[in-house]
Amino acid sequence: MPVIAPAADLDDGPRTARSGTTRMCALTREVEPVEALIRFVVGPDDQVVPDLKRRLPGRGLWLTASRAAVDQALRKGIFARGFRRKVAAAPTLAADVEALMVAGVQDALAMAAKAGQVVAGFAKVERAIAERRAVALIHAADGAPDGRRKLEAAVRHAFGGTDGDLPVIEALTSAQLDLALGRSNVIHAALTAGPANGSVLSRCQALVRYRTDAGEKSRARATIKGDETDGSMVRPRTVEHD
Repeated sequence: MPVIAPAADLDDGPRTARSGTTRMCALTREVEPVEALIRFVVGPDDQVVPDLKRRLPGRGLWLTASRAAVDQALRKGIFARGFRRKVAAAPTLAADVEALMVAGVQDALAMAAKAGQVVAGFAKVERAIAERRAVALIHAADGAPDGRRKLEAAVRHAFGGTDGDLPVIEALTSAQLDLALGRSNVIHAALTAGPANGSVLSRCQALVRYRTDAGEKSRARATIKGDETDGSMVRPRTVEHD
């Protein structure tokens, strides 16, 4: 059960003694881990700026990391109230935050590819599954379901049973995957073992949570290389979607 804080306040800036590992959402007044929140600061032009990496200077206001929370904060004037001054918050702020999060996933995926931890293309992904090198599947959100079914059947064959389930990432469109991987018509890809893939998974998790109004809808658990992790950034292949 979240702790209910008495009143909203601002932090003292990034990386200070007060920043800690939890902060209070200025909208709900619930104390949550910083990973479940988004920090906002005010720029020199009095514009509200999202600080996804929690590094920008100035006092920060924190909101639950969901599009619904950002939209509601805009409607209720939470930013002006929280910063205790007149500030400018763009009406597109919620969409702007999502665009930044998508870019963050693309950057992480590009770094993983540069480190040799991504394979792309149906045949290469199928081979990585057969050789048990794949640790997560990536499908374009706008891709046809047939290829997904074939690759997930390959996972069942290679790994066997539910114990062999791989996380399935469906957070980016084909065009967004193209930009991340520097190639055309990417529909299927896979992450292979290595340190860079952790950033991809965590950023996908944050993006899907942000897009999901009710966070509890995406609390399915997934196992990645023996470590249990929140699977909200992935679709376990045993779960059917509407």
